[in-house]
Amino acid sequence: MSLIDLILNLAALLLWLNWRSIRFDPLARSSAATLAGTLKRAEPRRLRGWRLLAGVGGLLVLRALLYWQIGGASGWTPRLDLTWVVLAFRCDHLAMRGDVLCSALLYSALSFLRIMAIFYFWVLALVIINRKGAETDPLQKLLRLHLGPVARWPWWVQSLLPLVLVAGLWAALHPVLVWLGVTVPVHSRTHLFEQGLMVGAGIYLSLKYLLPLFLLLHLVASYVYLGRNPLLDFVSLTSHNMLAPLRRLPLRYAMVDFAPLAGAVLIFLLLQVLPVHGLPWLEKHYHLRLWPAWPL
Repeated sequence: MSLIDLILNLAALLLWLNWRSIRFDPLARSSAATLAGTLKRAEPRRLRGWRLLAGVGGLLVLRALLYWQIGGASGWTPRLDLTWVVLAFRCDHLAMRGDVLCSALLYSALSFLRIMAIFYFWVLALVIINRKGAETDPLQKLLRLHLGPVARWPWWVQSLLPLVLVAGLWAALHPVLVWLGVTVPVHSRTHLFEQGLMVGAGIYLSLKYLLPLFLLLHLVASYVYLGRNPLLDFVSLTSHNMLAPLRRLPLRYAMVDFAPLAGAVLIFLLLQVLPVHGLPWLEKHYHLRLWPAWPL
């Protein structure tokens, strides 16, 4: 079920990106007063934007009904991994209760929202890394188009934006999560604010899957000729920008450059150690317990 949930999330994300890409098409919004406006596509007409959005909404609702019907029978509990805490949306008891259906609907929406937030955060991270000297790169231009006006904001504002948005969303949804029994009430607004910051910070740790992959691909492409294409050029550009702080270190031996491998290992260790050891250390030394144990 978890694999099916991931596949459906990716399908919904592709529908969303197709809807977003309609406005990037120069022929889709051109008028007949221009030369481009008189051109017509040779391929069949694509789906209209509202149909793509309706497909996203329909997919999320239908799979929520599926989870509601078979979740309890299959013994599967939908879980939302937020790095620091895993939220369980119970559907294994009293399956006819209306709040259980609401729980399945909320999980379906939040699961997709989590995938979309990670995707856009990765896009934002790549735009920040390549903010200098990448104006002519076609993939960098495409990423900027998906971000819209945010791509033109200062880098420090872009860096803080995911933290603020995710923390605000957590605060807004917390009463609903308490009502559905997914989490427990907080002791104060300060406690809720701390939880929001922790959830928002968790999205930054997802870079441990993206950035090492870029560096490893760059390492392979440096010694194995894979031809020229925009994707490899973008990987090389991003890797060079990420490795800029390590250029002064003696990481080259003979004809072999170990900087990409060292950078990948460093990024993975930093972003993996924090969630594993950071929160337990805070709980031990400062008696900070942001998510009290839920009585099962």
